[in-house]
Amino acid sequence: MNGKKSFSILFPDYEGVTYKQLSETVCHDLGIDLLCSELSGDKKEQNIIMNIVSNMTSDKRVAFYRQKVFADILRLPELRSRLSELFERIEYIRKFTTVRMDTGEKLGFWLLMHKLDELSDYIKCVEEMRACLSKADISSEGLVGFRDYLDILYDEARFKAMKKDISELKEKTSVIQSVTLGVNVNSRFEAVSLGLVSVNSKPFKKSNIVSNFANAISEKDRIQESTDWDGDMHYHHVDKDHSKSFARFIENAGSMLAMTRTPFVDGRIRSTVVQSINNDETAGATFYLDRVMNKMLGSVIKKLRDVLSEYADIAIVDISNVIPEFMYYIKFAEFVERFSGIGLKFCEAQLSQSEDVSMNAKDFYNLKLAVKMDNVEELVYNDLVFDREHTIYILTGANRGGKTTVTQAIGIMFVLAQGGISVPASAFEYKPVDCIYTHFPADEEKTLDLGRLGEECVRFKSIYSECTGESLVLLNETFSTTSFEEGFYIARDSVRALLKKGSITIYNTHLHKLAAEMDDFNRESGSFKVSSLIVKNDNGKRSFKVEVAMPEGMSYARDIAEKYGVTYEMLTE
Repeated sequence: MNGKKSFSILFPDYEGVTYKQLSETVCHDLGIDLLCSELSGDKKEQNIIMNIVSNMTSDKRVAFYRQKVFADILRLPELRSRLSELFERIEYIRKFTTVRMDTGEKLGFWLLMHKLDELSDYIKCVEEMRACLSKADISSEGLVGFRDYLDILYDEARFKAMKKDISELKEKTSVIQSVTLGVNVNSRFEAVSLGLVSVNSKPFKKSNIVSNFANAISEKDRIQESTDWDGDMHYHHVDKDHSKSFARFIENAGSMLAMTRTPFVDGRIRSTVVQSINNDETAGATFYLDRVMNKMLGSVIKKLRDVLSEYADIAIVDISNVIPEFMYYIKFAEFVERFSGIGLKFCEAQLSQSEDVSMNAKDFYNLKLAVKMDNVEELVYNDLVFDREHTIYILTGANRGGKTTVTQAIGIMFVLAQGGISVPASAFEYKPVDCIYTHFPADEEKTLDLGRLGEECVRFKSIYSECTGESLVLLNETFSTTSFEEGFYIARDSVRALLKKGSITIYNTHLHKLAAEMDDFNRESGSFKVSSLIVKNDNGKRSFKVEVAMPEGMSYARDIAEKYGVTYEMLTE
């Protein structure tokens, strides 16, 4: 492609775009790894999808580019199906290809013919892909650009010239239907050498070689005095299942002698003699013939090598690089179709046109939870807005009331929207974030050195140093593993620091007093505000619905006791 960059339907070549990769911990906290396992049962495909969807940028152009590509893929199931078939063929060629060879290689006739077939198959795939995209009703910049890229690739790689050369070579080589071999024997009828007599344009017909051979040696006048072939020769087919290779046949019949020791043998035949290959089966016959054919068909072999050398740099890799990107979109399209069919809501995300609104989600839900539910009608939908008046939410409520579910759902929506994928909501307006940071409870073994509180402090400091005013920070029960006084003191300073930075944040906590400090936080802040968000308590029952309101009482102690199983009822039951 003369140095031209490979095309991407996920990472457009826009100036000034930077990406950040979500950490493995964040992906696990949000349940992205479990969603990937729903998309594909293939571990390699899961890893590809994970790497793509976790590669984030706050550039609105990239988000819009991806969303429109996905919209085309989702809207055109026939295009998805046809492209999948072609990509499988191309991937097979790429995986087992021998086309990209060094020009100095001296490859034999049959391997060169195999290379020629591979190249021909690749050309057909590219042509069918061009036709497929030309007929489809695509409108996204990404897919239209890829279609144009294929046209450029087709011209620059000289596909038309390749097709012509391949056609001519196939025509020349297709006339070869059989070869005639000559075997020299000694007085005990042991084979001593083998050579190629001729290359023929017609196949031999099956006959009984045993009776013909017996008749020949019983009648002296039927034994030829020279090695010149008069065409009067019969053929007996040796089935693969009942025979050994040519090499094994020679090995069993007797030792191979050099044909050059037989002075009366024609020089042309003598030049085609090769030693047999030991310990080989049926492949040995083709390998042997390959070597002798190279000598008999010198000009054809040279033409084959010249053509393949000229096109050795054919850009199979350029198409192969975009296959994982298409797979990413196709798997998500199939996923959205499947779960839409059972009643889940999905929408195309819309980029926020307001400087103040970072997110406005209607009827959102936790997709990780939803795909595991037996009855999606039991799903609870929520609304939430991030703007300057609601930059940080202190989320409180009863234990097991859905606080973590809501916190996780927000992160999933941003990941999917920025990956171009339909969002689990009825409407989702947002401003892309540069990265997502999570602070969920750590596994026990990770806290051994520093203790739980020490580990939480170190991890939060790392998050704060990395996040920006364009980041999303999700805190889940942070600093709740120590005493109330200690936890509250650290949490209060953490909220003040996040408020100064301007990162949109959900702080899911049992520290209800933290939300009660909302007015103090806002008096100190200039541009950004803290709000109290609660999980509603419906007459003592968990509703799993959230709303902006002050905490419903100072119930943190009871919640923590329930969480760790130390209420009177839980201890004595």
